[in-house]
Amino acid sequence: MKVAVLMGSANDKDKMAGAGEMLTRFGVEVDERVMSAHRNPKDVADFATSARSDGFAAIICGAGVAAHLAGVVAAHTTLPVIGVPLSGGALNGVDALYATVQMPKGIPVATVAVDGSANAGILAVEILAVTDAGLAAKLAEFKAAGSR
Repeated sequence: MKVAVLMGSANDKDKMAGAGEMLTRFGVEVDERVMSAHRNPKDVADFATSARSDGFAAIICGAGVAAHLAGVVAAHTTLPVIGVPLSGGALNGVDALYATVQMPKGIPVATVAVDGSANAGILAVEILAVTDAGLAAKLAEFKAAGSR
């Protein structure tokens, strides 16, 4: 199983690091990519459309300001998509939060807190653990230890 961690800009790498760290901690393969819903929408759509057949189990998307990445990805895949609104801009992430959480019916995006990439990683692990007993056991140990 592998999870894609997408970010709208290379500048978002530090804010999205927690997702990769959590996934790696649980032994989940991580594929990090920079993809902009605005600068290269066709590449984003192509990636999302083929993600399931390419072996991905979930996709985490981090973007700031208009934050359309998670919604565009969710429109083109049946995989679970987790959105991470990123801080910055005039509203310090509130605009990204609204953009990420306000998806139309039929295009769901699970959304974590502003800059909550670590929780996005944990949520992806929880989703994968539904059908993976070994991962579920690791998750139980993690939660019992205080979820840190």
